Amino acid sequence: MQILRSQVSSGRRSRIGAVVAALTGFGLLLAGCTSAPEGAQTSDAAVQSVELSQGWDWQPQAGRLELGVTHTQESLDAVEPAAARDRGLQILAGLGAIWQDQHLMGFGTLNPEPSPGVYDWSSLDTRMRLVRDTGGRTVLTACCAPDWMKGGDPGTTDWSRLEVAPDPGHFDDFAALTALTVERYPQIERVLVWNELKGFFNDDQNRWDYEGYTALYNKVYTAVKAVRPDVQVGGPYAPVTSLAPGAANASTEVSGAWGAADQRALDIVGYWLANMVGADFIAVDGPTQSRDGERPTGVETGASKFADLTTWVRRQTLLPVWWAEFYADVPGGVRVGPAAPASTVATLAALGAFARSGVSVAMLWGPQGSSGLDYSSLWTSSVRADGGRPTPLTAAWQWLVPRLAAGDVEVGRAVGKPLLAFRAPDGAVVVNLTGDPVETATGRDPLPAWAVGIQRPRQAVGG
Repeated sequence: MQILRSQVSSGRRSRIGAVVAALTGFGLLLAGCTSAPEGAQTSDAAVQSVELSQGWDWQPQAGRLELGVTHTQESLDAVEPAAARDRGLQILAGLGAIWQDQHLMGFGTLNPEPSPGVYDWSSLDTRMRLVRDTGGRTVLTACCAPDWMKGGDPGTTDWSRLEVAPDPGHFDDFAALTALTVERYPQIERVLVWNELKGFFNDDQNRWDYEGYTALYNKVYTAVKAVRPDVQVGGPYAPVTSLAPGAANASTEVSGAWGAADQRALDIVGYWLANMVGADFIAVDGPTQSRDGERPTGVETGASKFADLTTWVRRQTLLPVWWAEFYADVPGGVRVGPAAPASTVATLAALGAFARSGVSVAMLWGPQGSSGLDYSSLWTSSVRADGGRPTPLTAAWQWLVPRLAAGDVEVGRAVGKPLLAFRAPDGAVVVNLTGDPVETATGRDPLPAWAVGIQRPRQAVGG
């Protein structure tokens, strides 16, 4: 049994080149967006007619941005229907991600050490093979802990207690398990220590137990570096939720039209930076809606939270900034989900914020769509025989992955129009940020609601 996460909580192989070559023969790729009414397709002409040379404010990306995915409970597993799984594998291998992240325990893997010194690597072996076979670079999230490290009986696994932190007396045992894991899998290049400080909240003091987390982090960092000095390690994977400005615990330093950051999460970052023994990158995560469920008034307003927080983090440290998870919400009353056009647009707005503010790595949680996911994915659920198919996000994401990683992208906003674009030397992704059609050129069809399309240089049409 594996547990799904709650909402709050190199180079490509040669076989991938064939996928890319097949795509580049088209002058325009559409992300499959639908608009109101449901089922209306974005027209090639409408996207191609968007003029990008005038009437735009352009900003070069602040640094190279590498996109990744975090595998969760269901993610192209062998028990899924073969045809659906194969379709999903092609999407993941076809520039679906540079980094692929897998948790040590849970979120698709079993208990790796059910009793002290007794190991079961079978499920982690399978997920590591998935990453290798699809050409990904490997991230291990060192979470979660076997039951015997948190008061349970050896040999048992109570999945309802997955998010309980190990007892301090077992921090060394957890660090040793993580070190053993990176020794077993030489493909692991990065380690994220723990996940959102699960189990590290101090109810009596109404704040995060950042002292306890940092003690665990330091032991894991030291143990991993002792056996694999080449592996980069980072934390604190702080969950930065939003509050209403002026509310209890609302930050007065980091706020905007999206709300205010929870100061208790910022305190995690401050303590960890001052007391960790070493780090190669810093990681945070969070949604754009507030703790009380208030959704942003627009997807770009929500995305500005990611830029504002990244800017704040970069003022605190020179470490590369990772968004280990990000949840781009849409305005209230708008359909959401793995294949919802508005969720796709919100995700792309977040990528624009990451590129402008200097994020180094951004990880998409759950690349395989599921009924419990309120955010965009890269392929529909391959648990279904008809699944494993592209979503409205797929083509745009795959186009952006290598270009953002190369640092070749400019992010633009149309003056006076709710349009976003990512421009590279060989084309652009164009996005309508709203649920209303947008006029782009006299005599041309408007860009439909929540439209996403890819412009290619006109001379490239026909390959």
